[in-house]
Amino acid sequence: MIHAEGLRKRYGAKDALAGIDLSVPEGTVCGLLGPNGAGKTTAVRILTTLLRPDSGHAEVAGLDVVRDAERLRFMVGLAGQHAAVDELLTGRRNLEMFGRLYHLPKATARRRADELLERFDLADAANRPVKTYSGGMRRRLDVAASLIVSPPVLFMDEPTTGLDPRSRLGLWELLRDLVGEGTTLLLTTQYLDEADRLADQIVVLDHGRVAAAGSPAELKQRIGGDRVQVVFRESADVPKGLDLVRRAIDSHGSATGQVPADGRRVAGVDGRQVTVAVEHGAQSLIHIAGALDAAMIPVEDLSLRRPTLDEVFLHLTAT
Repeated sequence: MIHAEGLRKRYGAKDALAGIDLSVPEGTVCGLLGPNGAGKTTAVRILTTLLRPDSGHAEVAGLDVVRDAERLRFMVGLAGQHAAVDELLTGRRNLEMFGRLYHLPKATARRRADELLERFDLADAANRPVKTYSGGMRRRLDVAASLIVSPPVLFMDEPTTGLDPRSRLGLWELLRDLVGEGTTLLLTTQYLDEADRLADQIVVLDHGRVAAAGSPAELKQRIGGDRVQVVFRESADVPKGLDLVRRAIDSHGSATGQVPADGRRVAGVDGRQVTVAVEHGAQSLIHIAGALDAAMIPVEDLSLRRPTLDEVFLHLTAT
């Protein structure tokens, strides 16, 4: 539904995009991540026809973003970083205005506005000026406006910036429902937990280039997979405990046919805390707990830890 090859955009001496490729299947969510200045907003502006690329090719919903720009604008919805609604108008009038800007007949615009107000839980506030709305209500209205013509593709640039946790969760649920109905969603976000919860695939941009792409699970696996952390009660138990942990992992790995190389196994020793990389998280945790218990080595904490997208992000954009 979204396809780009070699997109480039330059501002003066700076490459905002240095030849990115992108492919988003229909009915899925793509999270576009990256530090400030990585090129996320530039990519969204090109894909929504607001900016022409210097080179490269992109299609959205089968339409070329340059050659078919006018037709494409009726096929996409865009919710930018800041709510693009008129604070002096009511919620209903805002949506009717957007419908008319898309050349919908007056009656159709009014009907569509009522449908969206109901769906986005804004019906009770429909006749209030938007300046009286909370931040979460304004954001929901902005998303509703981007859907006034039921576009098959929706672009959202940092959709939940500034929202409180409850409003964020509510917007996530609305977006999941839209995707479940077939909408294709590309979103940029600074919230890694948001991408983890919503995205089917993630593309990490850095300095205008694609640093990595894959599902959240695939990207996490790139930095080492599961880890077991053991905090020993006594420092003197660390050497013996570490040896037992190694042997427990070896024993479990032999049973499953997967024994990690020793260099990969011990991820770190920090005082009384030992961190080890494991192939099978939950099973390895059970084997380690059993070995330490049998040897009567007391521990303060024993836990399974999985990589987070925050760690992936920092790893990929470290320079």
